This record gives sequence, structure tokens and C-alpha cells, in this order.
Amino acid sequence: MTPDPSLGPEPIEPAARWYLVQTRPRQADRAEANLALQGYSVFHPRVVVEGIRRGRRVPREESLFPNYLFIHLRRWVDNWYPLRSTRGVARLVSFGDEPLPVADTLIDEIHRRLEGQPIRPTFEPGEAIEIVEGPLRGLDAIFQCHKGADRVLLLIDMLHRQVTLTLPVANVRRA
Repeated sequence: MTPDPSLGPEPIEPAARWYLVQTRPRQADRAEANLALQGYSVFHPRVVVEGIRRGRRVPREESLFPNYLFIHLRRWVDNWYPLRSTRGVARLVSFGDEPLPVADTLIDEIHRRLEGQPIRPTFEPGEAIEIVEGPLRGLDAIFQCHKGADRVLLLIDMLHRQVTLTLPVANVRRA
């Protein structure tokens, strides 16, 4: 069927773009669920990390961008007003009065990197560790065990004897 030339050109529908939504603190999952229930296409990138719970290593999901989601909207077609009153949503990230679209290439790159993402492992007992922060920076140590969620027990050679010390996990890395 050919279009009727007397009606003029067909209106061009704007393409959907990704926008950034800021959520209320610790309510990204709630905002994601409520936006999806309203029919919006939402992307909430998450990574799997390994944490310590009750002395055991367990994998858990964390938001890649805490308190932020991406939403797929068409600028002049979709209804943006329900976003403001959606539970868990704080605001649509804007500069001035204009929401700034996120490049599709950035969203594609995030998807690509998350596809093959492994669990970030914790240290294994006996593994060589380097201290990267604090007064002992640059020294090598041997990992012994985790002390809670954010500290590690290390074995270090000091003054011709082996000494154990506890440091924040952020101060060490694999040698």
C-alpha cells in the first residue's frame, strides 16, 4: 500500500534513547520493579562479588552503579510524568531542565563487559600478598584468613621472625 501524497510526509517517530535515573538510597531494586510494572524498559547493571558471611565465602550481587538505573524512553512520545512519582525513584538525571541521553555505545559496552564477568575471588590461604597502603607499604606477606568482611590476617617476616598482623582488605593486593 502506497502512502497518500495529499496527506503530506509521514511523521518520523523519534528513536528511544537511554537516560539515567537516580534512585532513593538503597531502593534501586524497588525502583526497577516499579518502573518495569509500569511498562518501562529498565537496565540495572549488577556484578557478582564474593563476600564473607559468617566466616564463609558466598557470592552476592551488587549494583555496578549504586542508586542509579538506566531507562529507555522516546523523548516526545513516552509519558515521563509517572517517573517522578514512582516509588524508589528520586529523579531523572538532568542538566538544567533537559534530561541528557546516555550514548547507546556506552550501554552496549556495559552489557558486553558484564556478560563474561567472573566472580571477584577473595584471597586463598598461603597466597602471596603485597601491602599497598599504610606504613608497611611495599612489604610482601602471606595471606592467612579473613577477619570479618573487610579485614585480613597476614603473616609477615619482620626482624627475622614471622609476625601476624591484621589489615584492611583494601590495603592489600595479590603479589
